Parts: sequence; structure tokens; C-alpha cells
Amino acid sequence: MQEKRKQLEYERLVLVYSDQLFRYALWLCRDKNMAEDLVQETCLRAWKSLDKLKDVSSSKAWLITILRNEHARQYARYRPDMVDFDLDLVSFRDTNNDTSADAFALKQALNELANEYKEPLLLQVIGGLSCEEIATVCNITKSATMTRLFRAKQKLREVLRPEEDQVSR
Repeated sequence: MQEKRKQLEYERLVLVYSDQLFRYALWLCRDKNMAEDLVQETCLRAWKSLDKLKDVSSSKAWLITILRNEHARQYARYRPDMVDFDLDLVSFRDTNNDTSADAFALKQALNELANEYKEPLLLQVIGGLSCEEIATVCNITKSATMTRLFRAKQKLREVLRPEEDQVSR
């Protein structure tokens, strides 16, 4: 019976979080096939260590942490040529492959953000993680997470609306 309950819990986790894991993996890998492999390996590791998940409410953060760790392991084994990341690969909510000038400007601004700001912001926007979950995944405090999110949004605002910032100062 314990094995059956474990299997049901695992299937629920995969069903609920697989799309979010894939989007985050795609952002990390910048390659669709590698992202699929990374999610598959994450699911395998999650199955093997499902008994270690103490709090079901932290499932998403737990899975993303596994994904990040597995990505680090894979990256240590395979170092791809460095290329610029094209945010067109990531499907943002409600953009529907928008090719407008605003969407392009947003993607450019995101590319210019430092990773310490970009990662928490994308975890929130793409992954739908809460501040507590982002803090767990990034191994920082909740207040540091909130600060990084604030600064990321502030930097995006400065880049996307420079004339408004000058008027309000």
C-alpha cells in the first residue's frame, strides 16, 4: 500500500509541475532537447527520493531544487559553447509569440539583467513560485528574495520607461 501511495503522489507531482519544470529547464539549458532530458532526470531523482519530501506544500520548490542540482551536475560534465540566450524560446504568459516592439524590448531588458535578479524574477513569472519557494530554490533568505525581485522590476522599469523615471525624480 505504501508503494501505491508513493506512486500516486509521484504522478500527481509530475502532472502538476512538469510544464513549469520544463519552462525553467529550458531557461537554464537554452536547448529544448537538453531541457527535456533534464526534466526527465529530475523526475527520476524525485521518484528515488520521494520519501525525503517532508512537506507536500513545498513540492514545487523541492522539485526545482532537484532540477537546479541536476543541471549543475550535467553542466559540470558537459560544457556547451556559450551563446546568447534567446528569450523567444520561453513562452511567457499571455504573449502568444507577440512580435511587437514592447515584447522585443521586454526580452532585451530581461537579457540585460544580472542573473542574481533574472533568476528570481523568472522563477516567479515563469515558474509561479512564491517568495518563500524562490528563497528555498536560490538558497537565500526571503528578504533577499524580495529585494532581488524589487530590484529586478525596478531595473526593468528603468530600461522600459526611462522618460517616466526622469519625470518622477
